[in-house]
Amino acid sequence: MKRSFGTNLLYSILAVAGIAFAGFIATFITALFGGMIFYTPLVMVVASGLALYVVIAIFQLWTLRTRNILLASFAGLCLLAVAGHELRQAYINSFAVVDDREVNLMEYQPFAYGTKAVALQQKSAYQLTDDLPRLDGATALYPVYSAFVQAVYPPEEYKPYDYGGGTVICSSTPDAYWNLIKGEADIIFTAAPSISQQKAAKHAGKELTLTPIGREAFVFFVNRHNPVDGLTSAQIRDIYSGKLTGWSAVGGSGKIRAFQRDEDSGSQSMLQKIMGDTPLMTPPKEDIANIMSGIISRTANYRNFKNALGFSFLYYASEMNGNGDIKLLAIDGVTPSKESIRSGEYPFSTELYAVTAGSTNPHVAEFIDWMLSPEGQELVERSGYTAVK
Repeated sequence: MKRSFGTNLLYSILAVAGIAFAGFIATFITALFGGMIFYTPLVMVVASGLALYVVIAIFQLWTLRTRNILLASFAGLCLLAVAGHELRQAYINSFAVVDDREVNLMEYQPFAYGTKAVALQQKSAYQLTDDLPRLDGATALYPVYSAFVQAVYPPEEYKPYDYGGGTVICSSTPDAYWNLIKGEADIIFTAAPSISQQKAAKHAGKELTLTPIGREAFVFFVNRHNPVDGLTSAQIRDIYSGKLTGWSAVGGSGKIRAFQRDEDSGSQSMLQKIMGDTPLMTPPKEDIANIMSGIISRTANYRNFKNALGFSFLYYASEMNGNGDIKLLAIDGVTPSKESIRSGEYPFSTELYAVTAGSTNPHVAEFIDWMLSPEGQELVERSGYTAVK
């Protein structure tokens, strides 16, 4: 018996509502499990196609055979789309993916069992018992100032590292300078401040005092598959000014993708120092790594980036976040190493500083003096950096 138009319309509304509800649930599930790029839109397309098919079937438009051909064709196209997507993902995932997470600094926590923070073979001649200086600093320098703490702080008075407070924290270079300027840290361990950090200190009426406690190499690296083994200082400046854009000019191939760090980070400030009077190009937003490990993983990782160029500090790039998929470049024919840092041959060597800003803590000056003593410098060396004395 043939149904009336009104009945067919009612059945269509109910069927479309049911499919829409099921489609909403499926869309939510695919979005929840990371399918926003492909599966969530696919679910919406499938739900729309099914709703249209059901309406056509209810109103008995076209013949049954035609409707079945349309349904089979639609299903086939969806399956082909899924197969293509999964094959593409399998191809991408067949390459090693490097984790973007920062180094686990808990591994260097002082006084912890199995800590990577180095220790003196004998008890330090200098010991603190009260009014412990509050320390902060760059990620790359946490191992060395953690070793200082382990040598001279009393274990029972030390407040362990965490991400929100304590006697000794590691909040990264920009936050460390901010904490020092606000008076929430007594000593920070970083590279030299950026121009904006110097201005912020001056605006707050604080004078930054920089005491070199060690030396380190500022290094540039490429993906290990890149045939380029070295660059000159002039080529580095040409690349980061935007003048030199292709690897072919220096022995490689493809366009150079020169990553940078966020403003006021220690490594970005060092790059700006190297550039001197040469203007630094403004990179695309996606070529700025907001954590130090990010610039390494993007250079090591296939997904971008055989044509990538990145930078960091030697100990961080080779030890703390060592990665076999990157290759450190020689600069002006000199390979970065402790020997070339010590001799002064490596052109991008730099000081590591204990920075103060007028702390009232009575132990700050003597603590820094101890860092420059044979014991303190031994810890600098054994932590993987190069002593200044």
